[in-house]
Amino acid sequence: MEDDGLNDAAIFLMSLGEEEAAEVFKHLSPKEVQKLGETIARTRAVSNERVSQVMARFTETAASQRLLVSDTDNYVRSVLKRALGDDKASLLIDRILQGGDVSGIESLKWMDPLSIAELLRNEHPQIVAAILVHLEFDQTAGVLKNFSERTRNEVMLRIATLEGIQPTALKDLNEVLYKVLAGGDKIRKTSMGGVKTSAEIINLLGTQLETSVLDSIREHDPDLAQKIMDKMFTFEDLLKLDGKSMQLILKEVSSDMLVVSLKGASTELRNLVLSNMSSRAAEALREDLESRGPMRLSEVEAQQKEILKVVRRLADEGQIVIGGGGEDESLV
Repeated sequence: MEDDGLNDAAIFLMSLGEEEAAEVFKHLSPKEVQKLGETIARTRAVSNERVSQVMARFTETAASQRLLVSDTDNYVRSVLKRALGDDKASLLIDRILQGGDVSGIESLKWMDPLSIAELLRNEHPQIVAAILVHLEFDQTAGVLKNFSERTRNEVMLRIATLEGIQPTALKDLNEVLYKVLAGGDKIRKTSMGGVKTSAEIINLLGTQLETSVLDSIREHDPDLAQKIMDKMFTFEDLLKLDGKSMQLILKEVSSDMLVVSLKGASTELRNLVLSNMSSRAAEALREDLESRGPMRLSEVEAQQKEILKVVRRLADEGQIVIGGGGEDESLV
């Protein structure tokens, strides 16, 4: 399970010592640093046996892997240029290494949503949209929550209609963000934004803001609003999944998260979840649901969104298939 991996990683890093652990952290993404940091902060006493197990697992994994090329980007460039010539290789390299020149925006990924919102508050909605599509969906949703309703709706409309990122669209923001995208005139157009990106972000805004944004987009373009809704996957849409998919999801979700999320679910969805658990686990879940008192809607929705993140990750990995809102079922 993902939690087990985090706990093992935390134990391993604490076993290394501060200097070595710091070197490891340098190679992690902001989200990975946050999750590992939180796990380390929660970790107290660990048995010698558990430490030995973690170290043995690391040794076994490390021994089974080999670094073939130290710099894969340069290796790809060199091989393709030799095989195809500079001109043809350059076009293909841009597609293979797409996004490699956007290092400047990495600094935003370390900032909290409120700080990013303050930084972008006075920028044109088109520029804000071009920046936000580079961030994680949940981080973008957090930024949008700190905008006014009008700005939030304008930005989401532009994200939904965004077909690519042109270098000129970001030039006005370069001074503020210290060259948001590195490479100047060599920055290439990337396939970001669009209906699917909008649906992912709106899914994370919360029910009230979600309705407001979709209503605003619907006024501007009803067909576009429908396309976005077709790509959105809500918690109740778990009913559309087959038993195998549901079982894969349940393996990735903690029992406490499941209890909280189901407090706001329909009876039909509760029954579907229970039917895909062992009789013992199902009985324990029923008891937890009955004993758990009333909960705030915000808490329930937060846990539902965490489960939806798991669903989307499994879909992206090809382990499950979730349908859109139309008749055809495709990966989203």
